[in-house]
Amino acid sequence: MPQSPVFQFELTVCEEDLDEMMHVNNLQYLRWTLKAASAHSREVGWPSTRYRALGSVWIVRSHKITYKVPALINDRILIRTWVEDFEKVSSLRKYEIVRAADGRTCAQAETRWVFVDLVTQRLTEIPMEVIQAFRQSEGS
Repeated sequence: MPQSPVFQFELTVCEEDLDEMMHVNNLQYLRWTLKAASAHSREVGWPSTRYRALGSVWIVRSHKITYKVPALINDRILIRTWVEDFEKVSSLRKYEIVRAADGRTCAQAETRWVFVDLVTQRLTEIPMEVIQAFRQSEGS
């Protein structure tokens, strides 16, 4: 069961997103997931500046992406993301990347994020106020 409600991030595929097959480049999906995660964090009151003021940041430990159907130029894309779980120093975030016109899933992804102290550059415990911000974002 997700630990946070689903957040939706929208964008439109532009020419710079495409590869030589005229499909969205695989790396672009990764960029989109990172943008969606940042937007979700801002939405619940945790922009990057607030994490830095706390002395910590999220960094990626791993990504997994499964591609389903291609996204093409001018497609409106919906990226649905949520926090699946929180552990002591990490969090699993999931994504569903959908073509708005027909509701087909272009890709599914997940990212394991770890919370890192900016000074020591070591893993550090996720503060309860961060976890609660995501859990309490119901209705966002």
